[in-house]
Amino acid sequence: MDSIDTMQGADASLLTKNTQIVFDAVVKRFPTGTTALDGIDLAVRRGEFVAVVGPSGCGKSTLLRMAAGLECGTDGSVSLGTDSVGFIFQEPTLLPWRDVLGNVELSAELGHLDSRTRRHRAVAAIDSVGLGGFANQLPSALSGGMKMRVSLARALTLLPDVLLLDEPFGALDEMTRHDMQSLLYTLCTEGEFTAMFITHSVAEAVFLADRVVVMTPRPGKIHSIVDIAFDGPRTESLRFDSRFTDYAARISSILRGVA
Repeated sequence: MDSIDTMQGADASLLTKNTQIVFDAVVKRFPTGTTALDGIDLAVRRGEFVAVVGPSGCGKSTLLRMAAGLECGTDGSVSLGTDSVGFIFQEPTLLPWRDVLGNVELSAELGHLDSRTRRHRAVAAIDSVGLGGFANQLPSALSGGMKMRVSLARALTLLPDVLLLDEPFGALDEMTRHDMQSLLYTLCTEGEFTAMFITHSVAEAVFLADRVVVMTPRPGKIHSIVDIAFDGPRTESLRFDSRFTDYAARISSILRGVA
């Protein structure tokens, strides 16, 4: 499912009026003895977009799942300043027998919203992701990018305060991926969501994020945090800006160093 209502059983005193997610000395050790995360300290501010990059297997997705309450830590704590969280997986996970409208309504349906409210929210969410003419289409008739738009719309129906995204655009072609990045940026900016985004793409992280967290190989630790500062809205032309290239080069250099 894309939307999850949860409140972590952590120390709420770690949160402030300006923070929405706080990782405090988080350690994740699996029963096999493998330590995925070791001493993660990170505060995500309200309305901030944080991207997390790092080598494969460094615990990025585990970190995100802990924020959603889908994984428990071995030590430390994760605190959320809200009980409304939308989680978007790597795959769209659509029900093949439901049309676009039915799939988008599903989260609100499971959230026990009345039929009129969930229909209103679903239609609005479908329009917001640019699928207004496809509400009655089955997933089999949709492209990969359109399916991911449906997944994104489904997460929006519960009006989440926080969006957690686990490499949602990784399987898309470059042009579609750029379109989805622009859409997500617009939605997060207009909706003032707090977002935490896992990706292997440095360029994607630079385009979307206010800060980029660079993690070390397993056991995952935070090596660096790079602030991304651009003036004005982020459009496709930003990708050709020298500052964009400089940020991407800097983060790529850090990644090569930690690898």
